[in-house]
Amino acid sequence: MTACVQTKNPVLEEWKTPYGIPPFDKITLADYIPAVKAGIEQQEKELQAILDNPDAPTFKNTIEAFEFSGEILDKVTGVLYNLQETDGGEEMEKIAEEATELLTKHEDAISMNKKFFDRVKVIYNADQSALTREQQMVLKNLYKSFTRNGVDLDEASQERLKEINVKIAGLQQKFGTNLLAENNAFKDKFGIPVSSYTDEMTSCEDRNRREEMFKAYSSRGNNGNEYDNKALSLEILKLRAEKARMLGFDTFAAYVLDDQMAGNPAAVDEFLTTIQTAANAKAKQEVVDMQKIMDEDIAAGNLPKGSKIQPWDWFYYAEKVRARKFALDENQTKPYFQMENVRHGIFVAAHKVYGINVEPLEGVPVYNPAVETFKVTDADGSLLGIFMTDYFPIWRIYNPCPFQMTEVLALFRSPAAPSPARAVQRLPVSSIRPNPAQPRRTFPEGSLRQLAESIRQHGLLSPLLVRSEGGGRYQLIAGERRLRALELLGRQWAEAVVLSGDDCDCALIALVENLQREDLHFLDVALACRSILDSHPITQERLAQSLSMSPSALANRLRLLKLSEAVQSALRRRGLTERHARALLSLRDEAAQLALIDEAADQRLSVSELEKRVARQAAPAKKRPRLTPILRDNRIVINALMDTVRQLKRIGVPVKSRVEEAEDG
Repeated sequence: MTACVQTKNPVLEEWKTPYGIPPFDKITLADYIPAVKAGIEQQEKELQAILDNPDAPTFKNTIEAFEFSGEILDKVTGVLYNLQETDGGEEMEKIAEEATELLTKHEDAISMNKKFFDRVKVIYNADQSALTREQQMVLKNLYKSFTRNGVDLDEASQERLKEINVKIAGLQQKFGTNLLAENNAFKDKFGIPVSSYTDEMTSCEDRNRREEMFKAYSSRGNNGNEYDNKALSLEILKLRAEKARMLGFDTFAAYVLDDQMAGNPAAVDEFLTTIQTAANAKAKQEVVDMQKIMDEDIAAGNLPKGSKIQPWDWFYYAEKVRARKFALDENQTKPYFQMENVRHGIFVAAHKVYGINVEPLEGVPVYNPAVETFKVTDADGSLLGIFMTDYFPIWRIYNPCPFQMTEVLALFRSPAAPSPARAVQRLPVSSIRPNPAQPRRTFPEGSLRQLAESIRQHGLLSPLLVRSEGGGRYQLIAGERRLRALELLGRQWAEAVVLSGDDCDCALIALVENLQREDLHFLDVALACRSILDSHPITQERLAQSLSMSPSALANRLRLLKLSEAVQSALRRRGLTERHARALLSLRDEAAQLALIDEAADQRLSVSELEKRVARQAAPAKKRPRLTPILRDNRIVINALMDTVRQLKRIGVPVKSRVEEAEDG
């Protein structure tokens, strides 16, 4: 989405694109509000034509006519609010706020139009036997939209209700904007987006960090700053209560539930009370199980005596209980649930159950290079709709890329970035050389042949990402498996997006692409991250943020590289998981580590079983005086020093450095 100014508004024009897909590359931020205003004006005229119709009200000349009105509003709101959620920013938020206020006033004017309601009421009270079930439902919903929105109120009360609705809409939009700002502040402080909060709380061994994160996460919108939502919440509650009373309900909850399955607050309370009783009993038992494991940490000297499970310990120790009770390691099941496999299964199920066919569409407008588009047809071949997939919108919003490759995977959007439709080119396969920073070390032939067959049947769903080396030669940035599959098929041409970027950009994006596309071995991830940190001016925290990974998770991955090459090779060969590998770090003897790897693989030991065997073999470490750090997080100092070392090496200063991690932190 661009921000340039142009003379014509593409939203108001006929979309001469394949299947009427919005021309995302032509729509600018400046187009939305004029289009909303034009759409309101159009629907007002269409509604007036319905009201001026001298014929008796019928479903066709009233209900159907209204249902097909507002074409412009459907177009602009469909684009605006979807992009606000998936590809938005501060400017888009402001536009959405203004549009919401305009639309709220417009909708109120319709729902409180007594003349329109009188026509609808005639049809609603008449014999409906000639109407289809779908038509009856449309009629019922429209009728209730009038009665639930104050059509029967006197003029003064209607004006007050309109005022309340506008205020509530604005306050709710402001609430969301404030929450987004608080989420960004959380990310800036802890280096992870709020979407990764649960993962970080589950894996973070630093209890002080968990406590800080819990309190910050729980206090969003409650910090007494410009983004504080307490006053907003109170005002929203007051306005909702007033609105409910005006419409004849005791509470706003009663108003909301009136047309829902539950029907009233009492039914909801009864349902929740039943669940709460069982949930509380289960939670108390879970706390007992978690406390037992915490007591082990206390006995090992990892926690002070008398420590008890606190809210910030819940995710961390619940995961330990789960692993110990059920020996479940998600790394073992993850390969079976890769995104492409799951999506393919859904498409197959839809075809078998409903006769629906789904096929990929290429060369159509999309709002972001990460979007994939599919055509959905019925069993008779008729078009049902266009399906656009976008799997990482929140990742993009909360994790803008800290580098300069603004186009790649939409990690960061620039107004000057080329539109995806114009960026895709056809390049000779022979002109593209592999990425030297490719993190994936192995490419199983069976997997490549499966991908090649998919490309043969459906085409290349996602273009390769390359950068020009001049002279008609290109270096691959992302898409190594797809390139190899194309070579396996003997294809001469490949669709690609040509981008600019330095070596650091290419290495990072290659790693991101592999993490998102197919399960990558944890040691390959660690090696790739270490290579990026050693070769480029980026801190460990910034790398973790760019990979949508918590700093502690990245630190744990990097620690695995302390294992010898022989141990790493054995872990790969025997197919053990990352958590099995982490358990071996307590052992210093390579032979013992190799023997335990074989035992774990042959006897299919769970992580907890392996940890017990490691504990029995680990020699008691000689205790050293524990130093109290001045800084709570000495990684800041270490990363700053490593940045300085890398800069000195770049200008030719012969500097040698070595980082060692002590077991006591």
